[in-house]
Amino acid sequence: MIRFIRGFFVVMLFVIFGLGSLILSFILLPAGGIFFKGEKKREFFSHIIHKLWHGYTQLFVIFGLIKLDLRNIEQAQGKIIVSTHPSFIDILILIGLYDNSLCLAKKEILNNIFMKNIVKNVYIPNNVELDEFKEICKEALNDGYNIIIFPTGTRTAAGEDLKIHKGAAALQIDTGADIIPVKIECDYPFLQKNRPVYDAGVRVITYKITQLAPIKLSEFSEKSEIKLRKEISDRIKSDFMCET
Repeated sequence: MIRFIRGFFVVMLFVIFGLGSLILSFILLPAGGIFFKGEKKREFFSHIIHKLWHGYTQLFVIFGLIKLDLRNIEQAQGKIIVSTHPSFIDILILIGLYDNSLCLAKKEILNNIFMKNIVKNVYIPNNVELDEFKEICKEALNDGYNIIIFPTGTRTAAGEDLKIHKGAAALQIDTGADIIPVKIECDYPFLQKNRPVYDAGVRVITYKITQLAPIKLSEFSEKSEIKLRKEISDRIKSDFMCET
């Protein structure tokens, strides 16, 4: 019975997310666009998304589905935030934690009616040419926005070998911005890969979220860009695998 009730809450919260995204996309953001233009528009929208996503993840806490064990979380500015990615709501949690943060949007999300207008205003599309993508990211970092990246590219299961894509490393080399690793750990496979959405177990699930020491480009002496990307990516993987 407890499992059924918890599963019902999860489904209900996803319905709320869908309806809320529609209201945000077709009412709140267009209305905000009337009063804010240019950089002020993105600043306002990113702050609104931060507040809403924080409030939304708190609903999971209020309904007793999860609790957040936050460790060393500090606000950042103009940083590349890389994170492990065990569950579906990781990006909502991270944007709710870090204000003025943007994230990369997969092309599938760009075609999602619930998310299309949100993505267009506060996400960075990854379906553009490489030079344009780098320029967009560099401009955002210089303006003080954080860029959130899941370097594994997709959700990973417990015990699975982490395969780190080199995009975050390439972005650090191109911009010089610090990388801040964030490790997300769950004590139950909630909203994880190949698991039913409604499977929330029978007890409160703990999300332990740990902000690790920043990775600075100055720490590396390698001159070859190819080897440097590998060194930085290996460092990210090592930090993700360390005990916290």
